[in-house]
Amino acid sequence: MKLPRRASIGTKTGLGLLGAFLLAGCVEQTLKIDTDPPGALVYLNDQEVGRTPLERDFTWYGDYQVEIRKDGYETLRTHQWLVAPTWNWVPIDLLANLMPWHIQDTQKMAFKLTPTTRQSDREDFLLARAEELRSQLQSSASTTQPST
Repeated sequence: MKLPRRASIGTKTGLGLLGAFLLAGCVEQTLKIDTDPPGALVYLNDQEVGRTPLERDFTWYGDYQVEIRKDGYETLRTHQWLVAPTWNWVPIDLLANLMPWHIQDTQKMAFKLTPTTRQSDREDFLLARAEELRSQLQSSASTTQPST
């Protein structure tokens, strides 16, 4: 018995949709982080991700807590927003993921680090502060009277 004409069209349509899903393109999301000077250690949301210059994939947009550390430079703590492009908004994102071409979204962050003060100046300051605290402790009422 022959299949009705509608059934064969439905079968072809089903195979066509299956093929479209199998051949669909993808959206690649990449985050690039640069610092001046390079070689700084980067933490995103309290997770160490590597040293700059850094390039990695990411999966979500929004507020990122960024911390950057490098010896001889002040630690930088800040927040950075990654804003989704229009084609990645719901429900447009479904269509973007089903298109047969490859879509690339590259987000960039760049930071300039500030050198710390000279180490010898810092050590002198810490020693002076320690002596000041020691003199306050020796002259306080708690330390001059014997404890029971």
